[in-house]
Amino acid sequence: MQSLRIIVEPQFSIEQRVLNQRSSDLSAQSGYLLIHSLNLLSEKFPAHASLLLNPNQTIQLAAGHSCNDLLLVRLTPQLLLEAATRLRLHCTGAHLLFRHALTPITDDKNLSAVLNGIQHEISEGAAGWREMIRAQVNQLAVYLLRSHINVQRSDEIELSRVGIVDRRLRRALEFMHDNCGRELSLSEIAAAAYLSEFHFARLFKKITGTTPHAHLASLRIEKARRLLAETDFSISEIGARVGYGSQSHFTKIFREATGLTPRAFREAAQQSG
Repeated sequence: MQSLRIIVEPQFSIEQRVLNQRSSDLSAQSGYLLIHSLNLLSEKFPAHASLLLNPNQTIQLAAGHSCNDLLLVRLTPQLLLEAATRLRLHCTGAHLLFRHALTPITDDKNLSAVLNGIQHEISEGAAGWREMIRAQVNQLAVYLLRSHINVQRSDEIELSRVGIVDRRLRRALEFMHDNCGRELSLSEIAAAAYLSEFHFARLFKKITGTTPHAHLASLRIEKARRLLAETDFSISEIGARVGYGSQSHFTKIFREATGLTPRAFREAAQQSG
């Protein structure tokens, strides 16, 4: 396998990388995450198996062999919603969730073929490879909707400018999205939703499966990923823009969330440009 490769696009990002630790936490953050093994990772996660994670889900992968090559594909909610709309699968208040999240999929040849095709384009880098990957990602979105996603109707779910949200939390989520570059107290976030701290924290955890501050941290990491890939800002400036005044603290948090230092992430994204 070639060295680390990272592609960041507005509606998806892709990482081809090696799991070089005995164990590693991988998080879907605010979007959807597909983890595809390019060789044998463990007995439970064989070559060409895939894991699907819904928003805010996290999984710890254990590296059982010396070669642990992975393809990570992150999809935004907007990408899946647009595909669902084209297929006439989406109606107002529909929530899209993987049916078999966090369970290795070992017998879906079609899913494996699409993901292996994406990995092949990244590795070969032939003329038009980015256009090929964009087409493959759109194909992937359609296939996931047809074969792996439940469309669940809920009057509480709506599409906002920050993705699929529960309307009871929409104001707070948008507030967090707009202000993730500064310190936010729980009371300040709860006030945006017109709820008490206690009721807001309980509702947020119940609906998203995570805490408000964990979600805020994921927003900061996602913004940092895009700034590292798309701008020439210094690492310290990017850290400050996402709420970390200390570059060393930003580097520590970013590495814990992604497995890479900001510098390594940027270098891989620029090499793939």
